[in-house]
Amino acid sequence: MKRGIKKVVLAYSGGLDTSIILRWIIEEYEAEVVAYTADVGQGAEVEEAHEKALSTGAVEAITEDLKEEFVEDFVFPAVRSSALYEGYYLMGTSLARPVISKGLVRVALETGADAIAHGSTGKGNDQVRFELSAYALKPDIKVIAPWREWDMQGRADLEAYAKRYDIPVPTSPAMPYSMDANLLHISYEGGVLEDPWATPPPGMFRMTTDPEYAPDLSEVITVGFRSGNPVSVNGVEMAPVELLTLLNEIGGRHGVGRVDIVENRFVGMKSRGVYETPGGTILYHAHRAVESLTLDREVTHLRDELSNRYAEMVYNGFWYSPEREALQAFMDDVQTRVNGEARLRLYKGQVVVEGRRSTSHDLYDEATVTFEADEVYDQSDADGFIRLQSLRLRTFAETRMGEGE
Repeated sequence: MKRGIKKVVLAYSGGLDTSIILRWIIEEYEAEVVAYTADVGQGAEVEEAHEKALSTGAVEAITEDLKEEFVEDFVFPAVRSSALYEGYYLMGTSLARPVISKGLVRVALETGADAIAHGSTGKGNDQVRFELSAYALKPDIKVIAPWREWDMQGRADLEAYAKRYDIPVPTSPAMPYSMDANLLHISYEGGVLEDPWATPPPGMFRMTTDPEYAPDLSEVITVGFRSGNPVSVNGVEMAPVELLTLLNEIGGRHGVGRVDIVENRFVGMKSRGVYETPGGTILYHAHRAVESLTLDREVTHLRDELSNRYAEMVYNGFWYSPEREALQAFMDDVQTRVNGEARLRLYKGQVVVEGRRSTSHDLYDEATVTFEADEVYDQSDADGFIRLQSLRLRTFAETRMGEGE
């Protein structure tokens, strides 16, 4: 028996990798396996995974609904932080991993397990996210990462193993890529997508209509915010999961939220990722529109600088780190002023902000910015402002000309 491990809680999806891993742990470690499936909005596969885990040899299959916790405690904090990784990625996978890890550790404690396990490969980011989160929550937790331990090299080896133990293979030639879904997004990578020049296969996207075939009539919606949190759509207040689900439906209908990028993985390589995040894309634009009225200029600029750092922390797996928590406190303090709503027009993949209004802390003063006559701004004041701002430029220019440049 390897390392005295008697019981393992496995993060189980029901896909090929975790199905093989479940049996492999039983055989290699001679340990009992508890299959843990966290429902973060991936759909019907949750119940399918429960049944398959038991038939594959798990002593227990636990399914837990984490959708509300995922949206309220992980997605919305990222929305409040205006977080984008490398300018494009809304981090649907990155945000889901720490909530799943939290569930894994909790179930390990409840079941008296000696270790947790995951199906992430040794090349990916998810291994880092799962394990950093687990160690932050339980420093002495043991982690089994089969892709870093076994001698199987690829799909052919996995299929041969599945055949040996009569494990159903849940893939087909019609889906030559991997897919990961939750309530915020679906990600696609690997297979035919490994060529960064290759066009994604027809019919690949699940959440969004091809913009080319989206409705010819645009749709206008309003999204309301309170302290930076989305709270309403078209004037109707909603709970977090209900709100994001509705925005996914509306945005998906109009082909909103598709992104195809080559990103820099934390482990050091570049990889091509294709994502669709319809509701999250709407929230990002709506949130920034309300912020444009309610946040001070320098606060906004500072927040934007720190948003990049925040996104890196989340992407790299440091959700439970002291630096992310400290930065979240800053973000949330700033967001107390972000109250109002944005009006957006959705059309064939595009989100266009058409209006915004604040219900408090409105820093937009129409009397000051008007081009008509006013009594609050003396335009001659700009003369001294410009002369002071140009002082260093004039000094530099005179020195340069004196040197004969």
